[in-house]
Amino acid sequence: MEQKTFKVIEDSGIHARPATLLVQAAGKFESDINLEYNGKKVNLKSIMGVMSLGIAQGAEITISAEGSDAAEAIASLTETLSKEGLAE
Repeated sequence: MEQKTFKVIEDSGIHARPATLLVQAAGKFESDINLEYNGKKVNLKSIMGVMSLGIAQGAEITISAEGSDAAEAIASLTETLSKEGLAE
């Protein structure tokens, strides 16, 4: 299993647009990918799951992936979060 922790820097947190970007990025991989925040873990391929977390600016989130392309998935999601200015 691969995992990485991020700090959300986007002023409005992970709202609809960034959540959609993350779900689309995660959907390109075979691995099971989860997003954990505040003790809750959801499937990162589910827009409703991600939105239900209500992730605000300054939040610490952990993305984990398990499967054949887990390392690639984490690398791609890290790039997406950084490129979009969502998290560091």
